[in-house]
Amino acid sequence: MRRTRVAGLLAAVSAVALAGCGVSAEPVDPAPVESVARPTPAGTEIDPELARGGSASRDCNATASLPPDAEVADGSTMAEIRERGYLIAGVDQNTFLFGFSDPDTGELHGFDIDIARAVAESLLGDPDAIRFRAISSADRIDVLKEGEVDIVVRTFSVTCERREEVNFSSVYYVAGQRVLVDADSDVEGIRDLGGARVCATRESTSLRNIAESRPRPVPVAVDDWSDCLVLLQQGQVAAVSTDDTILAGMRAQDRTSTKIVGDRFTNEYYGIGIPKGDEDMVRYVNAVLEDVRGGTWQDSYDTWLREDLGDAAPPEPRYR
Repeated sequence: MRRTRVAGLLAAVSAVALAGCGVSAEPVDPAPVESVARPTPAGTEIDPELARGGSASRDCNATASLPPDAEVADGSTMAEIRERGYLIAGVDQNTFLFGFSDPDTGELHGFDIDIARAVAESLLGDPDAIRFRAISSADRIDVLKEGEVDIVVRTFSVTCERREEVNFSSVYYVAGQRVLVDADSDVEGIRDLGGARVCATRESTSLRNIAESRPRPVPVAVDDWSDCLVLLQQGQVAAVSTDDTILAGMRAQDRTSTKIVGDRFTNEYYGIGIPKGDEDMVRYVNAVLEDVRGGTWQDSYDTWLREDLGDAAPPEPRYR
């Protein structure tokens, strides 16, 4: 009622003023707008610089890690973490099935979260002796280099380029890049997207692969994978292209209007990121993963991924 009265009063005042000036009181559009662009998630870039996209270069033995060693010696990285009393893990909170926040409890769940908890349980005797730090794809290397986390478990593909800056555990999961499109789309794979906008997170191997595809799509970079899903749902991108594991999470959130198309056109080898100097921690984490592969890996996979990705088994580790 108050809003109506105020609007009526303003109209009356305007009419009197116009009449006093001898001006016609015909309505005038005070702010003509020809078109309004749809809002985009903060940080969205179209055709961004891709200098640090995690090259897929094969000039090193990228997936071979250090041999496992479960010993915790005095003065080791693991001993320092035990003295602190908790593990610090960089993880995702926006990728359904791998690392996501429960809207009711705020607790983090997913396949990667289970892997991080397994490290905490082995080292500290308690899977809850862990402090999660939610990070974006672009932050994964920086938080390790700055010593802000002990490990990063965030769908982190092992590449030669990344190995120059951080260490990696042995591979605990193998994914592959595919394409997510609108359910009514005629697109059958990445080769059908030349000139079209395709979304991925910045600093990801997925974004680099999109830029290198021919015919070339227009890469759209965002901070989180959930932003890509929003852009697809709004029709602001033609597709999202990344690992099939991440796409499965998006598909699970919107089964009615999205679909995954095309075969895998890359292999993405997930490893746990560890600071460059902490080789003792690399060996320890690899010992933990040896146990995980023989036990909880399958339980976690069955809980989060089997329904959308079918049967799978843990990858065999490779050591230098």
